[in-house]
Amino acid sequence: MTALELACPNTVSCSDILAASTRNLLVMLGGPNFPVFLGRRDGTVSTSSSVNNHLPKPTMPMSHIIDIFTQRGFTVEEFVALTGAHTVGLTHCSEIFNNENKNIIHNNDYGYNPRFAEALQKACGNYKNDPTLSVFNDIMTPGKFDNMYFQNLPKGLGVLKSDHGLYSDNRTKPFVERFGKDENEFFRVFAKSMQKLSFLGVKTGRRGEIRRRCDQIN
Repeated sequence: MTALELACPNTVSCSDILAASTRNLLVMLGGPNFPVFLGRRDGTVSTSSSVNNHLPKPTMPMSHIIDIFTQRGFTVEEFVALTGAHTVGLTHCSEIFNNENKNIIHNNDYGYNPRFAEALQKACGNYKNDPTLSVFNDIMTPGKFDNMYFQNLPKGLGVLKSDHGLYSDNRTKPFVERFGKDENEFFRVFAKSMQKLSFLGVKTGRRGEIRRRCDQIN
């Protein structure tokens, strides 16, 4: 960002950099390419408290998570496709074995594959002393953007409670099955949904600012 700001001062926003970088990383990992429209400006207010009610949490009931997306104009199909981003990346063990979730895994109340649940418990055994402990969201092809995440869910290989909720809920299960069978279809809906997500709450024109540093307001 610093080098870009020096070369093109007050021209490229952090929001545009983030949107383009996200798309480029997905493509590098084997995911679909899609147009990223530029011209965003950065917000002038940034507080962690304002995020809490807008992002889904893995312990939320599926109805609550669906509502978060549908209230912002996304269909259930688009929501499920976006969740397919869990095919790459890591989840901190503290998110898996929090107080609301640990008994679900221990008692196998939510469809975890028993051997997988045991492996999670071993991998995360020291998470209270080491908060950096994490596990791959997709244990089969963790470094590749593909539809393996959706293939994992019917086998009980989801990491989070919300992952298993996708396959157990009748509103989302048909899309899990469709995307698991057809990677091209997953890529098509995911690309369309990512582009739609990139327009959500966008500031342009005189609204907002172009930050000189992405970690602080001008």
